[in-house]
Formats: sequence, structure tokens, C-alpha cells
Amino acid sequence: MLNFRIIFRIIGFLLLGEAFTLLLPLLFSLIYGEADCLAFLYSAALCTVAGVVLWFFSRKARRVIGKREGFLIVTLVWVIFSLFGSLPFLLSGAVPHYTDAFFETMSGFTTTGSTVIPDVEILPHGILFWRSLIQWLGGMGIIVLGLAILPAFGIGGMQLFAAEVPGPTTEKLSPRIAETARRLWLIYFLFTGAETLLLWVGGMSFFDAVNHSLTTLATGGFSTKNASIAYWDSPFIHYVIIFFMILAGTNFSLSYCMVTGKYKKAFSNEEFRYYLLFISLFTVIIFLGLLLSSQPDVEKSFRDALFQVVSIMTTTGYVTTNYLTWIPILVILLFSLFFFGGSAGSTGGGMKIMRVVLLMKDSYYELRRMVHPNAIIPVRFNKRAVPDYIITNVLAFFMFYFIVFVFSTIIFTVFEPDLDSAMGAVATCLGNIGPGLGNFGPVNHFGHLHEISKWFLAFLMLLGRLELFTVLVLFSPGFWKK
Repeated sequence: MLNFRIIFRIIGFLLLGEAFTLLLPLLFSLIYGEADCLAFLYSAALCTVAGVVLWFFSRKARRVIGKREGFLIVTLVWVIFSLFGSLPFLLSGAVPHYTDAFFETMSGFTTTGSTVIPDVEILPHGILFWRSLIQWLGGMGIIVLGLAILPAFGIGGMQLFAAEVPGPTTEKLSPRIAETARRLWLIYFLFTGAETLLLWVGGMSFFDAVNHSLTTLATGGFSTKNASIAYWDSPFIHYVIIFFMILAGTNFSLSYCMVTGKYKKAFSNEEFRYYLLFISLFTVIIFLGLLLSSQPDVEKSFRDALFQVVSIMTTTGYVTTNYLTWIPILVILLFSLFFFGGSAGSTGGGMKIMRVVLLMKDSYYELRRMVHPNAIIPVRFNKRAVPDYIITNVLAFFMFYFIVFVFSTIIFTVFEPDLDSAMGAVATCLGNIGPGLGNFGPVNHFGHLHEISKWFLAFLMLLGRLELFTVLVLFSPGFWKK
């Protein structure tokens, strides 16, 4: 039987953490003398009350978390955090309708970056910072944050880590899961601080630099400007953001190796090499396409090509140009990147590079097995044979991903009859990217959609952020049986 008390206890504890983070935007509200202070105070108070109630009534919980509890906790935390996180938008009047406020918050926590707000530049500074902060928290993962602290209360967390951390495998930096979480967050803090400093030096205001650093490292894509990064016509700013997007899309375990001087281990990683190879290959093709079709400026063409490839592949979703004005073949190439994603163990969404590479290898080896039916040809990754159960998991994920994409696109055409727009909206929300195609391109927003379609897309964001299985397993009848 599910241990509901431990579920309520952990959710209660994490809600108290969210209540604290709801007070952080107050600093900017007070500095700029804006009227959204009370919205954050009321939201923090409601969140605190809910957290205390759950914590108090579950104080006698058995401190045991199984796989089923792990899946349920992770899914519920993302939903409940979005429910409470939407309150500042609603109470401040920045987003007057609850459906829109929930969509914006779920888009933030899942680091999708799709928005329903047509003009973000009129928002109060506290609300703008809250949009960025929820992406930063969602980037590394609410659960991973909790894992750094939960063991102090005698609660183990490997099941939560396995359910929440992106990718087909979970790599620990330390035998202790809490120490792993703390090291990941340390790297996350260091990178965020470094990017803030560089963007500030490069010409952004300190407020803009902080916000864009938060959303870059989260691969989220929310911006304080309607034109996104295109607002700053600065090659330095663009290249700084490109560099940190690449870092954010890299397995944070490898980033830790680089920071600690273990460069050989990082660059010998096969997924990392393929990650850089895909970025390079698509950038060169799109760069040449821009150069030959519409943009004779060599440096600008290269920068736009590199920026958009990295932004889409890492699922950050920033833009420096409206890529829908490019020739169709370049738009198709960019759309194919919607299904790549960053590295496993990164803040990026999508299918993940490791899965893409394993699919390519297994397909190629299957051809060889047909020619040599008696040969044993295992799929190798990082010079090791990949267990069959991981290949099976990857194939199942691939099938589920495209089944969800196809059926969701069919369903979404009820609300958005334009097929390009429907495909773009579903792909961008399922991959946690942000901008899509057609009516949901980089210069558009999602505010005009029907309310039901917004809830539907919010569900796809959650499904994509938790990599399908964590959520879909809850709909299995066997999950609820003893």
C-alpha cells in the first residue's frame, strides 16, 4: 500500500521551501517601489499554511520511500508547486485569469518558456524575477533541491532522484545522494554567478543579467524583453549566452569533472562528443544556408545559426532572430532539433542526446545483425556494452514520445486547425523548448488559445519535463494495486 503520510510530509516540507522562495522577489519589488509586494506576501502565507498543515498531520509517517511513492511525489510536487507558484501572477493582476497564471507557472517550473503574456516589459520587476526564479528552480529540479536537505530528517531519496533526474541513467557524484545533490547545486550556483557577471560587464543592466543567467542555466528561455535576446544587438552578449547554454545542456556530472580539473574524463565522454558534433553539424549547414539565401554578413549568419541551433537543441528557447523567415529547409532542420534535447543529467528537455545516439547505434547494428544473424553485436557506449534493458527502455521511450506527439497533435488541431502551428505547439511543449512554428513562433505567444488547450499543453509540459514514464505510470492500473 502506498505510504501516503510520507508523501504528504515531503510535499509539506517542499512547500515551506517554496514559501521562502516566494519572499525573494520582494527585494526587487521594494527596490523599484512597485505594488506587487502584497501579492508575494499573501502567496507565501498561503503556501506556508499548506506546508505546515501537511507536515503536522503526517508527523508519524513511516520514513520509507518506495518507487511508487517516488513517482507520485515527483509528479505531485511539480503540479502543487505550479498551483501555488501561480498565485503572485494572479494576485498582482499581472495575469488576471487563473488558467493563464497556471500555464505561465507550469511553463516556468518545467523550463518550457512558452508564455501567454503579450508584453512582458510592462510587468513589475518582482513578477519578472519570479518568472526567472521558477525556471531556475525547475531547471535543476525541485526534488534535487529537496534531496540536499531531506536526509537530515531521516528520509532517503534515491527513488526521488531516479524519478526526477532527466535521462535514461542517473549518475551520482558521491555514494550519498544528498552529497550528489549539493554538488550539483554548487555547480549550478557557480555557473549562474559567472554568467551574471559577464552579462553585466557586457552591457546588460544588473537586473537583466541576473534574470537571463537564471533562465539560461535552467535552459528555460523566459526573458525580461519582448524581443528576447534580440533586444541586445551585442555579439559579446550573444556568445556569452551561447557558451552557458552549451554548459547547461551538458551533463552536470561532466561539468563537475571540468571544474575539478578532470578534463580528460569529460572530453572522453561519448555523449558529450556527439552533443558537440550535432551542434557543429547543424550550425554549419544552417550557416551556409543563411549565407547563400538571405544573410551575406558572414559573422551575423554564423552567430544566428549557432545561437538558434544551441538554443533549440538545449531546449532553452531564446531567439536572436525570427527563424520562421528563413527558407523552409532551414526551418525544417531547426524543427528536427526539437526532438534532440540536451545531454542526460542536464537541465535540458527533449529526448536527450544519449537516447538519440543509442537509437542510431542500435538501428545500425540491427542492419549488421541481419547480414550476420549468428553474430553477437552489442551496442556500446563509452566503450561499454549497453545492457539490453536500457536499449529496451530507450526504444519504449522513443515509441511513447512519438505516439504522444502524434496523438496530441491530432487532438490539438481541434483548437488550432493550422497543422504547422499545432505540430509546433505540441513539439515545443513536450520538448520544453518555448517557441514553436506558425502561430506559436518566436515572435508570438500562447495567450489567444482556448482555456482547455492551455491546460492540455501544460500537461504536455509536465509530461516532457518528467520524461513520460514518471507521469504515465500513474495512469497504469497496476500502480495503484498492492
